[in-house]
Order: sequence, then C-alpha cells, then structure tokens
Amino acid sequence: MSTRIFNVLFLCTGNSARSVMAEAMLNVLGEGRFHAFSAGSFPSGTVQPIAAELARSIGYQEPLRSKSWDEFARPDSPPIDIVITVCDNAAGEVCPIWPGHPVTAHWGIPDPAAVQGSEQERRHAFQSAWMMLRRRIDLLLALPLDKLDRLATQRELRAIGETERAHEH
Repeated sequence: MSTRIFNVLFLCTGNSARSVMAEAMLNVLGEGRFHAFSAGSFPSGTVQPIAAELARSIGYQEPLRSKSWDEFARPDSPPIDIVITVCDNAAGEVCPIWPGHPVTAHWGIPDPAAVQGSEQERRHAFQSAWMMLRRRIDLLLALPLDKLDRLATQRELRAIGETERAHEH
C-alpha cells in the first residue's frame, strides 16, 4: 500500500465556488491520500457563502479563502502532482509554470455563482455543481494512482472530465 500523498490543485478564474468546493471535498473524502488546494487566475477575494456551507456540511473545518494561483507557482510552494481546472475560462488561460510539472486535466463544471434568481434557484445551482464534483472526485479516488505512470494518470483524469459531458444534455 502506497503512503504517498498526492497534492492536487483545483483552479478556476475567481476561486470562490467550484474550485473551493472541490478542495474541501477532496480533503475530506481523500484524507490521508490527497492534499487538495484551490486557487484562481483572477481571485475574487471572497468565498461564496453557499460553497462554504456545503464544504462544512461534509465536515470540512479549515477556513476557505479565495487566493491567486501565483501562491502555488513559487519555488517554496508545495509540489503539485495534479492540476485540475474546473471552469472553462481557466482552462484556456496561460497557466504559470508549476514546480514539479504536474499532470493536468480539465473538469468543466457550470458556474453556480453565475446563476441569478431566487435563493432556491441559486442553492439548486450550487447543489448541482457539488454533485457533479462529487461524482468526479469519487472516480479520482478510485484510481490506483500509485500504479499509474504519468501519461496513464493524465489520460484517466481527462476521461473523468469527459464523463459528465455526455450526461449533462
């Protein structure tokens, strides 16, 4: 049994909802196997209250904060093994050079923070994004990462990002 802990960085533009929820979820569900972080290319500086509430609902205790991806591109940053973009904007942006040359994948998730409407409609959008992330993180947790080489890992992670697309429409 591998004792290696994989560092995963979830990225989106604002780092206020999807990437923050993914960070909390993977830290709780993958405890002991994964250490998750999140950041944004243009961080909003705030975490969406519903995202924070969902993170707390699964037992995530750490304070969530919106931060720049530059924090993870410094020489003294934790070495990142996997970078996953969760918004289409961030996937198209020119990323910093990450120390450690991580495997990258894109898991596009619709932005719940962009939904306008009643409190119930907004909550539904966050719940949908949460469930989509949960299914993808469950698939990530099922991967035998310590047995896969870099290319196989990247292929599997990218396939996870495609799984929902067929079911979304």
